[in-house]
Amino acid sequence: MLIAMPAMGDERFSRSLIYICAHSSEGAMGIVVNHPAPNIHFSDLLVKLNVIPAADAIQLPERDVVKVMRGGPVETERGFVLHSADFFIENSTLPIDDGICLTATIDILKAIARGDGPASAILALGYAGWAPGQLETEIQGNGWLHCPADPELIFGPDIGAKYDLALKKIGIDLGMLSSEAGHA
Repeated sequence: MLIAMPAMGDERFSRSLIYICAHSSEGAMGIVVNHPAPNIHFSDLLVKLNVIPAADAIQLPERDVVKVMRGGPVETERGFVLHSADFFIENSTLPIDDGICLTATIDILKAIARGDGPASAILALGYAGWAPGQLETEIQGNGWLHCPADPELIFGPDIGAKYDLALKKIGIDLGMLSSEAGHA
């Protein structure tokens, strides 16, 4: 996972925690897991996409519904479901890491609406993307820290605490962190 440095110059990524889904010589792609999409509820999206009738939206318990995130500034009208590996659609689900998958088809939304979806999931609108070598340059320029991913950081219910939790995971106290880069 990437953790934005406090001095991150790009406001779109301020205090962002990003789960990296792909990283190769062709670039990188990730999903921001700690910035809720303002005024967008999962049940409203299901109605808008004709997954469920409007009358059914009020029956979905909002607290138990998948959280909708601003996944990043690229393709913000496109949805990506980051989810636990207990759910898989042949030719649609991409296994990313042990226990974490990504599905970007409407079929997963239908499964969630039926109650047949994954145990843990977030819906991200858009994603973060980097050209070849761009992410490495940003890391060297002190733009990002990184930490191991875990289900609490990805799917945890306390979205506002995820950033500090990630820093704590690598032993960093935000008050002691400098925005200056050091290179030996």
